[in-house]
Amino acid sequence: MALTESTMLALGTKAPDFNLPDTVSGKMISFDDIKSGIGTVVIFSCNHCPYVIHVNHEIVNIAKEYQDAGIAFVAISCNDVERYPQDSPEKMTEFAKESGYTFPYLYDESQEVAKAYDAACTPDFYVFDGASNLVYRGQMDGSRPGSDVPVTGEDLRDALDAVLVSRPANPVQRPSAGCGIKWK
Repeated sequence: MALTESTMLALGTKAPDFNLPDTVSGKMISFDDIKSGIGTVVIFSCNHCPYVIHVNHEIVNIAKEYQDAGIAFVAISCNDVERYPQDSPEKMTEFAKESGYTFPYLYDESQEVAKAYDAACTPDFYVFDGASNLVYRGQMDGSRPGSDVPVTGEDLRDALDAVLVSRPANPVQRPSAGCGIKWK
């Protein structure tokens, strides 16, 4: 289980657009389709990564809680499914349904969207304000598989709480850590 850290896209970056298939609804979804005037979370994820599996229940909890407050969520998987068939769109559909996702789970087959976001690992979290400017990127919290640190989502929650009251996110942002994206 090799650890890869996120690359920390520059704060203030406008959300790169995308138009990708949702593996649950079958619809094509763009950033503009899902963005919220309050804030939007883009998560690079996959089905098989132990780091994603470790925090997935809290991703679901945070999404449900903050969607009620008007923040939009989307997850994107971009792994090479030739080498990692467990991340195929069909398996993504199963994973999203079993996990109780209340947000789209998109498939970035070309990996162009992941490159536009400078994504490096799964999970990798990006929080955009109501104007689609990046205000947070990094870890959900300090928990990792096998650590004694509880999964709380505290770093992501702090960023989302800041977005909700239109204040700057904490400038101390730690990279996310997980499985490296499986590039083609």
